[in-house]
Amino acid sequence: MAHSGRRDSPELPDFSLLKRLARDQLIYLLEQQHEVDKLYKVEYKPIISTSDQVCFLIRPRIQTVKWIYVANADKAAGKFRRYKIIFTPQKFYACEAVLEEQGLFGDVTTDEWAFYLLPLDDDIISLELPEFFRDNFLAGDQRWVRTVGSALHLLHSIYGPFSKIYGIGRCAKMAYESWKEQVEEGDTKARQAEIGNAFLIDRDVDYITPLCSQVVYEGLVDDIFRIKCGCVEFGHDVTSSDKSVKVMLNSQDKVFSEIRNEHFSNVFSFLSQKARNLQTAYDKRRGMDIKQMKTFVSEELKGLKQEHRLLSLHIGACESIMKKKTKQDFQELLKTEHSLLEGFEIRECISFIEEHINRQVSMIESLRLLCLLSITENGLLPKDFRALKAQYLQSYGVDHLLTFANLRQLGLLVEQQPGETLTVMESKVGKLVNDKTAGKLTDAFSSLAKKSHFRALSRKLNLVPKSDEEYDLRVPRDMAYIFSGAYIPLSCKLIEQVLERDSWTGLEEVTKLLNGHEFAFTDLRAKSDAQRIILVMFLGGCTFSEISALRFLGRERGYKFIVVTTAITNSSRLIEALLGNKV
Repeated sequence: MAHSGRRDSPELPDFSLLKRLARDQLIYLLEQQHEVDKLYKVEYKPIISTSDQVCFLIRPRIQTVKWIYVANADKAAGKFRRYKIIFTPQKFYACEAVLEEQGLFGDVTTDEWAFYLLPLDDDIISLELPEFFRDNFLAGDQRWVRTVGSALHLLHSIYGPFSKIYGIGRCAKMAYESWKEQVEEGDTKARQAEIGNAFLIDRDVDYITPLCSQVVYEGLVDDIFRIKCGCVEFGHDVTSSDKSVKVMLNSQDKVFSEIRNEHFSNVFSFLSQKARNLQTAYDKRRGMDIKQMKTFVSEELKGLKQEHRLLSLHIGACESIMKKKTKQDFQELLKTEHSLLEGFEIRECISFIEEHINRQVSMIESLRLLCLLSITENGLLPKDFRALKAQYLQSYGVDHLLTFANLRQLGLLVEQQPGETLTVMESKVGKLVNDKTAGKLTDAFSSLAKKSHFRALSRKLNLVPKSDEEYDLRVPRDMAYIFSGAYIPLSCKLIEQVLERDSWTGLEEVTKLLNGHEFAFTDLRAKSDAQRIILVMFLGGCTFSEISALRFLGRERGYKFIVVTTAITNSSRLIEALLGNKV
């Protein structure tokens, strides 16, 4: 089932070096702490240990630092130990300020473990910073920008200079500037380039994609079971036993690698065929002589057993997904999403959302649908906004007033102002694009910040394919297959268009609709033979659907994409990060 790429597709760089560097640095830091006797999960309670030294390895989060009150507890009990905190990927002044407030600053030594990048697979690297989205886009906390710049600098240092860097978004521009500053300060020794072009994309450039229901297999597994650091835990409903099983989901899993990017409707038939083929491989034992049986056992049996175990797990996962999605009226949900994307039957969509809220089907899902409605329609009509907000608060609690404020701040769920119909807004944008006065253009667009122009973008980029033709999901013709042929992710379409043009030229109207902040940089020294290896960095998270879309684009055009992200996200994680009661 896994579609083979073009034969001339380049080989990806070896990212195992990133793991080795991080491991060696951690070993160096820990060797300074002799005789490590036990590992503990950091919790808000004293540590019971007879050791005279305690080392904490934590993220630079204020709440986590507040948990480290063991030193004061020890003081009160008359114990005196040495304490060390290793922050990863870096330490912040705010964390040291907390230690000072608690009276621990002089008793605790601190260090950094510069573990910026975690390779999850051959073509996926994560910074594992799920808080990046809320901190940067909602709270305006830009401390992680330097971390992203350092991650880019690490890739640049190990795998050579990028030939060209394209970016769009305010955070992307700042991360680029941070990276550029570090390059100018550091070693300028030329290295052979293993990566050609690089893209930096802010998550707020495209909110539609993470708000849509995922229907590729890996995306659904993430939605249902939650993939963490490339690992998923399947419960008894999948394993058909009392025990849960943790599985690494990457290209080393031969079964998973063939179905991860496929539309879910194709997966079960593939697994059924795979099971029949596996049974045929087992059956060939019959009639073997002793020599043949010995060869079979030593060379094939172990691999067949491993494949059988993985096949069983993925069949179980498929069955569990089908049960849960059938229970949730998944087809009706997808129909509503597709109608919103196409701009048809909006009143029927609103009725569906109202029923969804009133039945209390899912707090997160209801918010997701409200946001999708708002973005696709450039805001809700005042009467609809008030009615839907009131119904939501009645169903899920008035404490979500802050949630609505957060969503409004990001432009995810807004009320149309008088005179701001979709036609009027697009007319304003059209006039601004033709205005040659730079000052007027900048001022006017800052006033249009947080406004969605999805319909205009959809027409200019053909994001919603015409529905008058039957879409064969078994033989996808474009990236829209990841959403059942209903929508091409805006983020991926931008990458495709820039690669075709080799610049932002010709996309001026599109970038203006996206509030600008696009940029391009060319390194004249970098003559790369790896122009078809492209790094894409998502600031604020990316979905497995987008990764599948980029893999499809790569197969079609002869590229290999490397996805670097601050974290893997989906609709649930996106909305959960904005809940008003989140601290």
